Amino acid sequence: MASQLPPPKRQKVYHGIPEPEPEPLQPSPNVVVQFVSEEDGTPLAPSVNLPSNISRSALEALVNKLSTKDEDPVPFAFHIALPPDASNGGAPTRITISKSIEEDVLSHPSQAFTPEDVFVIHCSPQAVFRVRPATRCSSTLSGHTSPILCASFSPTGNLLATGSGDCNARLWDLFTEMPSHTLSGHKGWVLCVEWEALERKLATGGHDGHVRLWDPKTGKALGDALKGHSKWVTSLAWEPIHLNPSAPRLASSSKDGTVRVWNTATRRCEYTLGGHTASVNVVRWGGGGLNSKGVLYTASSDRTVRIWDAEGGKLLHTLKDHAHWVTTLTLNTDFVLRTGPFDHIGKKPVSDDEAQAQALARYSNIVSSNGELLITGSDDHTLFLWSLFPSRTTTTENAAAAAERGGKLKPIARLTGHQRQVSHVAFSPDGRWAASAAFDNSVRVWDGRTGKFIATLRGHVGAVYRLAWSADSRMLVSASKDSTLKIWDLKTYKLKTDLPGHTDEVYCVDFVADKVVSGGRDRTVKIWKN
Repeated sequence: MASQLPPPKRQKVYHGIPEPEPEPLQPSPNVVVQFVSEEDGTPLAPSVNLPSNISRSALEALVNKLSTKDEDPVPFAFHIALPPDASNGGAPTRITISKSIEEDVLSHPSQAFTPEDVFVIHCSPQAVFRVRPATRCSSTLSGHTSPILCASFSPTGNLLATGSGDCNARLWDLFTEMPSHTLSGHKGWVLCVEWEALERKLATGGHDGHVRLWDPKTGKALGDALKGHSKWVTSLAWEPIHLNPSAPRLASSSKDGTVRVWNTATRRCEYTLGGHTASVNVVRWGGGGLNSKGVLYTASSDRTVRIWDAEGGKLLHTLKDHAHWVTTLTLNTDFVLRTGPFDHIGKKPVSDDEAQAQALARYSNIVSSNGELLITGSDDHTLFLWSLFPSRTTTTENAAAAAERGGKLKPIARLTGHQRQVSHVAFSPDGRWAASAAFDNSVRVWDGRTGKFIATLRGHVGAVYRLAWSADSRMLVSASKDSTLKIWDLKTYKLKTDLPGHTDEVYCVDFVADKVVSGGRDRTVKIWKN
């Protein structure tokens, strides 16, 4: 007997209506793509015709295949610049490719692109290591009896220093996340703490006008206080290790309008910079380009920024473009100057000469293409980007242009958009980005080379006081009056993690490896990690 066929499957019915037929897959159009370097806009490879649904990881593999000669593949980030008429108000001015060209670009709400266009994709190489975002509070450390005003990780990331209104600085061991030493000696609030880049000394500046040096291993003071300022100390800066590895000098700025440079070996003031007519709010000790002996940058409430030769204290430039107090300043070399010879590999130098060579290699790597760039932020709600010590390729052109203008150096860009005073500005470790925080509750991200606006990061409901970048330049953390920290993802320009936990305003934040530390008005230090 012939085998019978099974009865046909009963059709699924949804409330009496048969299931709709699945829509046929739409074919993905092919698009012409031109890969260019974000550094200088040069093509990395000839234009190629690709399916628009090719994934981001496949694009990365293709760029590595076409452009790099090295064995190891380099991670890339891809973006397409929006035409000026397509980006509105505070919206991002570029589209980051996180999935595929079809999903991110062709489906973008601006409808600025069609499959007929040639897609110019900007490729920026990323750090070969990745920092994990902090998601939880691993320690809440009490000890300070007044609000915590400043916090800073040591260059290796093994120790943490905090300064407080209780006249003490404290050292914390980050392996055990426990208190290490209490540094007592100041007679007023400890307003700033700064590590020497080889981690041999720690400097603190106080409301009493004194600068003190400490041995972080023992927690003991190195001699008596360095006295000379007649008002409180606002900022400290150590001489870079690639210029002076054995006995780096220390610069301190003060409310009294002066900057003093101290020889830490003899404990004497080498010279005083007295050109400013009001409080000097920030001092930074930069390398000043490749062939320099170092320069000092000072920002003041007299509305000027001055640049001095660090050898003898001679004034090099005065920048007078701001219309109100200049309260914050950042260099694109800040991160490498602060960490000296220590990088993500974790190899420690065995001698001062080796430390100097490693620090110089890291510094040269940053300044070789764009020189040492400077961003100043002010209470006039604006920022300026300056290139005072360009790389060798542009030095002669810049000097000639400055001579034509009667010697006045012009800023590369004026960064506008904030509605209130700018509280802090910081370059990313690789120098590609800059971020600014303001009292208008927002953080703005800018292109670190051109000063072009990229995106606004909104989420805080109080003034944003401080910013810190992750070492791989992929994340930014902000501390606010609203008692929260927020970690922002620089791939999407969106909030990655919200870190509530403080019970009052957060005054200071720092980011090292995959740890974030914060302190504020609630008198507790919080350590956050993954």
